[in-house]
Amino acid sequence: MGAHILESNSSGNLTPAVSEAGTVLPGYLAVILSVLMVTLVVVVVAGNALVIMAFIVDKTLRNQSNYFFLNLAISDFLVGAFCIPAYIPYNLTGRWMLGKGLCKVWLVMDYLLCTASVFNIVLISYDRFLSVTRAVKYRAQRNMTRQAVLKMVAVWVLAFLLYGPAILFWETIVGESIVPAHECYAEFYFTWYFLLCASTFEFFTPFVSVAFFNLSIYLNIHRRNKSGGTCADDEPKVQRISKKHKDGGGWSVFFAISLCLQKKKKEKDSSFSSCSNTGGQM
Repeated sequence: MGAHILESNSSGNLTPAVSEAGTVLPGYLAVILSVLMVTLVVVVVAGNALVIMAFIVDKTLRNQSNYFFLNLAISDFLVGAFCIPAYIPYNLTGRWMLGKGLCKVWLVMDYLLCTASVFNIVLISYDRFLSVTRAVKYRAQRNMTRQAVLKMVAVWVLAFLLYGPAILFWETIVGESIVPAHECYAEFYFTWYFLLCASTFEFFTPFVSVAFFNLSIYLNIHRRNKSGGTCADDEPKVQRISKKHKDGGGWSVFFAISLCLQKKKKEKDSSFSSCSNTGGQM
C-alpha cells in the first residue's frame, strides 16, 4: 500500500501543493498517517460540537462575545466534518477520485472555512480589545446580539469573496484549465501576484491586527494595575493620618470635659463659702 504525500499550500488550508513525482511511503506509514488523520477528525468534530451544543442548551452563554466563539466553532467543525475527510484519500493515494464538480465544492469550502477561522480569531481579538479599552460602552452593548450576528455574517462574506469567485470563475476568465484530471487544486495556484494579494489579506493583515489588539490589551491592563498599586501604597498613609486626627480629637474631648468639671467644682466651692459667711454674721 503506497501513499502520496502532498504538501500544504501557503494559505494554510488543505489544498495540496503540486509536484510531478510523489513520494511513495511504506504501507505502515500510510496506516499511521490514516490513524492520525482520523483521530484529528474525531477530536475537531467532537470538540467543536460540544461548544455548539453548549451554546444552544445554555441560554446564559448567548452574549455578544460568545457568538463570535460560536462562529469560530462552526467553521472549525465544518473543516473537521467535510474538508479533512475528503482530503484523507487524496493525500494517501495522490489522486482525486471524486470528480471535478466535487473538487470545486471542496476547494471553495476549504478556502472559505480556513479563511473564516482566521477572520473569526481577528474578530474575537477585536471584541476583547473593546471590552478592555471601552468597558462602559461595551457593557451597554453586550446583550445586543444583532450587531454580533451582522459581524458574523460579514466574516463569512469576506472569507468567500477572497477566494470563492476566483475558484469558481478563474478557468472561465482564462479560457483553459491547468489542473490535470486526477488532481484537485485551484486554477490560480501558480499565479504569484494573486497569491501575494490574497495572502496579505488572509495572513499578514490578520496577524498584525491580532498582535496590535493583544498588545493594546496587555498595555491597558498593565497601566491599570500600576495605577491601582500606587493607590494601594497611598492608602496606609491616609489611614495613619486619619488615625492621628481621630486620636487628637479624643484627647481634645477629654481636656474639654476636664475643664468643665474643674469649673463646676470652683462654682460649688464659691457658693459654699458664701453661705458659710452669711451664717456666721447671723
